Amino acid sequence: MAVIATLEALEELYGLPGITSTAKEVDRVTPHYAAFIEAAPFVALATAGPEGLDCSPRGDRAGFVRIHDERTLMMPDRHGNNRIDSLRNIVRDPRVGLLFLIPGQGNTLRVNGRAHVSADGRLRDSFAVEGKAPRSVIVIAVESIYFQCARAIVRANLWTDEQRAAAPRVPTAGEILAALTAGEAGGEAYDREWPERAARTMW
Repeated sequence: MAVIATLEALEELYGLPGITSTAKEVDRVTPHYAAFIEAAPFVALATAGPEGLDCSPRGDRAGFVRIHDERTLMMPDRHGNNRIDSLRNIVRDPRVGLLFLIPGQGNTLRVNGRAHVSADGRLRDSFAVEGKAPRSVIVIAVESIYFQCARAIVRANLWTDEQRAAAPRVPTAGEILAALTAGEAGGEAYDREWPERAARTMW
């Protein structure tokens, strides 16, 4: 196996990026990038902690990540399963990465920075939906932001009708839980009841 172990070896293999790959990266939210953030209903949040790395999906109404100013983003932490993996990491290591996706859009948006978790009452209330405020808000200091070209989305045919129609059948959450707990959790009842349970606790 040929292992690449130095930056010099990597650069020899790949070459150096061109201006279109480097000029797009800035240290603040520009108007163009603001438009992308305001239209995005989905973000993948990457964090790091003593136990390792984590990447968590975050979805909400379009524009749920608030642009406080050109160097600060705010994201509500909505109701979930209380694992709080991302938050546990942030309070010990503030480094974060975000990947914004917009359905039907090929380009994605990448943000790197440092975050902290706020439980400020007024801030939480400002993110309330249907009268329910998040338990906390993730406040992100932007260090770099840039768009990623559409190649990955195009290769995956991610937003095409054909891809959705051909989606394979995979194990359900209930089936996975039942298998991992020898039937103590999950099962058909879990899958059947989940939509109603999720609707009650969405926010």
